[in-house]
Amino acid sequence: MSPTFSSLEIRNYRLWFLGGFVSNVGTWIGRVGQDWLVLTVLTAGSATALGVVTGLQFLPFLLLAPWTGLVADRFSRRRILLVTQTMLALTSLVLGVLAVTGTAQLWHVYAIALVQGVTTAIDNPARQVIVSEMVPPEKLANAVALNSASFNAGRLVGPGLAGLVIAWWGTGEALLLNTLTFVFVLAALALLNVAQLRSPSRPKGRGGIREGFAYVRHRRDIQLVMLLVFVLGTFGMNFQITMALMATKVFDKGAGEYGLLGSIMAIGSLTAALLSARRREPRLRVLLLALVGFTLSAAAAATAPSYWTFALALVPVGLSALTALTTANAMVQTRVAPEMRGRVMALYMAIFMGGTPAGAPMIGWISEQFGPRWTIGVGALAVGLALVGVSVWLARAENVRVSYESQRRPRVSVTTAPVPPENAGVPLPEPAR
Repeated sequence: MSPTFSSLEIRNYRLWFLGGFVSNVGTWIGRVGQDWLVLTVLTAGSATALGVVTGLQFLPFLLLAPWTGLVADRFSRRRILLVTQTMLALTSLVLGVLAVTGTAQLWHVYAIALVQGVTTAIDNPARQVIVSEMVPPEKLANAVALNSASFNAGRLVGPGLAGLVIAWWGTGEALLLNTLTFVFVLAALALLNVAQLRSPSRPKGRGGIREGFAYVRHRRDIQLVMLLVFVLGTFGMNFQITMALMATKVFDKGAGEYGLLGSIMAIGSLTAALLSARRREPRLRVLLLALVGFTLSAAAAATAPSYWTFALALVPVGLSALTALTTANAMVQTRVAPEMRGRVMALYMAIFMGGTPAGAPMIGWISEQFGPRWTIGVGALAVGLALVGVSVWLARAENVRVSYESQRRPRVSVTTAPVPPENAGVPLPEPAR
């Protein structure tokens, strides 16, 4: 089998991948359906309302991260996912029924978004790290990249399919179709061979949450990745809002054209995920170069003169953004101790997605004050400034070493200062390259 798909040789991961792909298609159908319900049925195109919904969905990531990470480390991740995926299916069903019957109100969407946010905050750390139980350590980076490929293949299919379903039948029907896709991921979880899962040792007693914070506090390599991911997630990854606003307010398009934008951007995202799956090891320089590419391509998208030039610019936006996120995710997962992985990944996801509660309403406000184009432009500006700051830090910090393997391939290594004796139990990081 090609090295790109080597993790699919493992039965448990293959089941998870296939069930997850169908569910990912449904997730994007549900997102488009929810956004379209808010923008065209429940409000007169209110960017602020859409920003509030998005913020409510992501606020729990920030508030609950320490506890949800400990849950993922302490309990069976498979059982956690069976519960959370069932809950997400039920909330999708409720919103779909409300939309189909014409009884949906904006506060209903707010309440359901908050419930889904809490559930997803518990679901996400377990879903991120269960892959490490399915594949051996040498295939973990490949499996993480294939997960991103599955998610973005779903993005490629889902938004366009959602646009067709909304145009032919209605928004409620799109939400109900999302509900149906949860059956596939639940079936995959039920069919996993539990005996073949590599379960890590479980933390016992008190102090589990503090251990997670202490671990990250002494890992400057992980802190650097989390900083970059925070800026990208807060200011640059609000596509759920920005594409809807650009399609409806700048280019005066309907549901079909809006859904098509997500599919077009997914071409770049899926390409990035497949390319990442071929890399044997995630590198810091790949992350930094991807963020440079995001800054340039997002600026091009913000200034695109027409719908089709905007759509074309979304391909490199998706390529660079997904390369950065896949590399960052793999860097964190492959560099932490297995028994700490749930807590560290919960903090990682809180940093990445927890900024959205502040970012999404701010993006909505920026749109109403300065125009929809600035909702993308602010992301390019923020990421660009973050790169400048990181570059200065890399150049000046005493604990950073820059060496050269050749004249054309610089190698950047980030190492931490020695750990004080009172923290001797916290492992030192490996160099981030």
